[in-house]
Amino acid sequence: MLYDTHMHTRFSTDSRMTIDEATARGRELGLGIIVTEHLDLDYPEPKAFVFDVDEYLRAYAAYRSDRVLLGIEIGMRVDQTPGNAAVVGGHGFDFVIGSIHVIDRIDIYQEGFYLRRSKAEVYGQYLASMADCLGCYDFIDSLGHVDYIARYARYKDPELHYGEFAAALDAVLARLAQAEKALEINTRRLGDADAVAALLPIYHRFRQLGGKLVTIGSDAHRPGEIGKHFAVAVDMAAACGLKPVYYKERKPEYVKV
Repeated sequence: MLYDTHMHTRFSTDSRMTIDEATARGRELGLGIIVTEHLDLDYPEPKAFVFDVDEYLRAYAAYRSDRVLLGIEIGMRVDQTPGNAAVVGGHGFDFVIGSIHVIDRIDIYQEGFYLRRSKAEVYGQYLASMADCLGCYDFIDSLGHVDYIARYARYKDPELHYGEFAAALDAVLARLAQAEKALEINTRRLGDADAVAALLPIYHRFRQLGGKLVTIGSDAHRPGEIGKHFAVAVDMAAACGLKPVYYKERKPEYVKV
């Protein structure tokens, strides 16, 4: 069974989806689901993207099954490594996504992150931060949405092109491959042919550098987003020779697609 390995319910600051809505949609689609509530320690906006992890796991314990697993998405920053390690080590998650959302105490969805700065400068900093974090976040399972910055960048062409950032991307992909971690295929943008065309060379390169595993996640915040564009993601994985997996009790499980 295929799993949607990335979604957010009411414990994430920017989601109001309930666990009942998520599980019902998963059953409707014939998908397993992994809830991955979003935790960003020391987020620039007070009280945003923090929640009681123990309460989350207690509240959803009765839903946990072969079809419903519980994980977390942590915002990676080098200065928050000890705190994030304590959260992950202190709880029985099935799956841990590591993502980059905040750089220099600015969430990269904000326009101010891009003002008066070139694409080369901004994307270079984003990828360098990602590589630095992968050097110390050995406790994640999958790197989330490598193209997150392309969602919000204020440039004529916001895509993350391998040809433009080959060296910086190689630093990220090589560390991920050497650590035998998965690279997420985040389906949020896969309805855009330009996004797919830009992403394919990145996943091909990951395979060339020794990467083997991908997780597939919608990053859903609403029930209708669960499982969206999964056929495209499955085709991308096959084209690049990568194996889709989900994680249960922090161990990769291969899926038949």
